[in-house]
Amino acid sequence: MTSPLPNWESLSLAEQVAQMVVVRASGYLFDHQIQYPVWEPPAATLQHWVQDLGVGGVILLGGSAAEIALRSQQLQDWAQIPLLIAADIEEGVGQRFSGATWFPPPMALNAIAQTNLAQALHYAKAMGAYTAQEALAIGLNWVLAPTVDVNNNPNNPVINVRAFGETPETVSKLATAFIQGAQQHPVLTAAKHFPGHGDTATDSHLDLPVLTHSEKRFAEIELPPFKSAIAVGVDAVMSAHLQIPAWDVQFPATLSHRILTQELRQNLGYEGLIVTDALVMGAIANRYGVNEAPVLAVEAGADILLMPLDPAGAIKAVCEAVETGRITPERIQASVERIWRAKFKVCSPMPESADITHAWENLPPPPIQLEQLSPPEAITTVNGILQDSMQMHLPKESRLSQPSEGQTLRNVVVVDDALACDFLGRYTPAIALPQNKGYHLQLVDSHTPAIAFEPQPTTPQATLLQLFIRGNPFRGSAGLTQTAQDWFQFLLKTDQLQALVIYGSPYAVEKFIPHLPADVPYVFTYGQMPAAQAIALDALFHPQA
Repeated sequence: MTSPLPNWESLSLAEQVAQMVVVRASGYLFDHQIQYPVWEPPAATLQHWVQDLGVGGVILLGGSAAEIALRSQQLQDWAQIPLLIAADIEEGVGQRFSGATWFPPPMALNAIAQTNLAQALHYAKAMGAYTAQEALAIGLNWVLAPTVDVNNNPNNPVINVRAFGETPETVSKLATAFIQGAQQHPVLTAAKHFPGHGDTATDSHLDLPVLTHSEKRFAEIELPPFKSAIAVGVDAVMSAHLQIPAWDVQFPATLSHRILTQELRQNLGYEGLIVTDALVMGAIANRYGVNEAPVLAVEAGADILLMPLDPAGAIKAVCEAVETGRITPERIQASVERIWRAKFKVCSPMPESADITHAWENLPPPPIQLEQLSPPEAITTVNGILQDSMQMHLPKESRLSQPSEGQTLRNVVVVDDALACDFLGRYTPAIALPQNKGYHLQLVDSHTPAIAFEPQPTTPQATLLQLFIRGNPFRGSAGLTQTAQDWFQFLLKTDQLQALVIYGSPYAVEKFIPHLPADVPYVFTYGQMPAAQAIALDALFHPQA
């Protein structure tokens, strides 16, 4: 069991700086399961960082919810000072860790808000509450959500459907509802990515986007959701790796004193944690030194250094900057004070009857509470969001209702990378339900050899085309692939398209629907998870009379 929070003033400079570092680790328990060895250390190194260096937190990716419960317990047992344990779970714990509830992307709530704002707000608050509840159940105490970027660029490859909408008004309302839902449980939240990543066409995981907007434009569009999040008590604000010449011609926002300290701290009056976006991302890692970037971030006003490439080197570099007078000791102390306030909130939950002077004697039992995962009410919420945000065209004279005796039925499923699909498998609905109806599967991804499409096949096949398309980090595109377009055009030209289902991006739908013949039914759903597949295909094959 970890020891109580010590008085931070009793920590050495290196120990104080280490508390500002949050390292990346695999959620899997064994070294041979590590999927990203450049970013995720083996167990011995991770234990050294936590136990000996005394880093302040860990961000986890990979594994099941049950594995994360064990991993978080292991990490806290190693730590001398309780850790912040975080995860990017904008779409619920199940988005990253199997077994827990996986919600549709936030933009689904935007679709509902257009016709029923009250219902959308109800869903957003429930989504925040269930995400926080399930995070706590497996030992996570920092929900790196919500995204409060205003996605007003349809070609945005990194935000896209992760946003709650395309206007500051809608994003502000839905994001604050999410935060208020999460606040029902002792977890931290984080509004991201300051000062606004919604109007970029470059993925900051790969390169540095430049936004040429004026200060006036930022005040009108990008900043209002952050102001709203701050007003309801968001615990952290995450910086964006963006170059914004109107404010700083030299440094991106993550490394900019003008943006993090002057704009966020002083102008917006924010007093909580400022956390950098991951320092391993290309926008920073490709331009600044591995250990210089953390120093610049601290100078800019960051309290938490997320995923530095070299944690030990980052701690040493920041300490040397203090020792040489480049950074004042007071600057470090201010960050540690904020970190202590955050840790006291989530690392020492107390019963109402507890003596406040003995907070650490009231720690909860080990964080394995699997009965808290995927409760029926959360599943009902997921299904409600999926149903209420779905788009459909189900004509009475549908190609699906035409006789298909003697005709071969084909289910073409197009994904970006079949090997990386955690939402697709032999028994998931997109595969299994058509198979039960006699369709044979043809799985296509970016690794599938190019097919020489016949102008007119000798044996036409009535084809259900299922496209999984959404913007995803590290891809550098908003989701629409040439492969998906080629298959769509080929099936149209050869009159083989029987029905279309699109999972993910509403912007992709706009590229296809205008070209569909009136008798071809289609369904669009924001979700890609099995629940979304089941609901979409049920609507397609069993339309309501």
